[in-house]
Amino acid sequence: MHPPSELASSALSGLALSLSLIVAIGAQNAFVLRQGLRREHVFPIVLACGLSDALLMAAGVLGLAAMISQQAALARWLTLGGAAFLTVYGLRALWRARRPESLQAGAGPSVTLRQALMQLAGFTFLNPHVYLDTVLLVGSVGAQQPGAVRALFLTGAASGSLLWFAALGFGARWLAPWFARPRAWQWLDALVGLTMLVLAAQLLRQA
Repeated sequence: MHPPSELASSALSGLALSLSLIVAIGAQNAFVLRQGLRREHVFPIVLACGLSDALLMAAGVLGLAAMISQQAALARWLTLGGAAFLTVYGLRALWRARRPESLQAGAGPSVTLRQALMQLAGFTFLNPHVYLDTVLLVGSVGAQQPGAVRALFLTGAASGSLLWFAALGFGARWLAPWFARPRAWQWLDALVGLTMLVLAAQLLRQA
C-alpha cells in the first residue's frame, strides 16, 4: 500500500509533465484557440484533443511498462534517456524565453465538425513531436512508476492535457490577448523550462 503522499506526488508529477509538454506555440494549440475564438465545435474539439493525448499516453506508459517488466536493463536506459530529453527540452524552453514569440489564432473560413476533426487529427497524429512527447517521454517516466502509482501518474498526465485544451478552447476570448503578447510566452517558457529541469533531476535520482 502506497502512502497518500506518494500517490498525490505521482499524480502531480504526471500533471506537471503533461502541462510542460503541451504548453507551447504550435499548430494544434493555434487551431484550438481559433475554434474557441469563433465558438465553433469547441466541446468536441477539446474532447478529441484530450482523448487523443490520453490514448497516446496510455500506449506509452503501458507499452513501455510491459517492455520494462521483461527487460530490467531497459528501465535504466529509459530513465537516463528521459532525463536527457527533459534536460534538452527544458534548456530549449529557457532559450526560447530569451526571444519570446506570440500565438496568433488568425481568422479564417468556417469549417464543419467533420472538417475540424480531420484537421485536428492531422495536427495531432502527423506531428512527430507528439510521439516523442506523449508516447516516449510520458511513457518512459510513467513506466517507472509501480502499479497503482502508475495509474495515478497517467491520470494526472491525461488530466493536464484535458485541462489545458479546455482552458484554451473555452477561455479563448479571455486568453487570446494574453497569448498575443510575447512577454507572456517569455514567462511561460521560463516556467516550462524550470519544470522540465526539476523533472529531469527527479529521474536522475531514480537511475
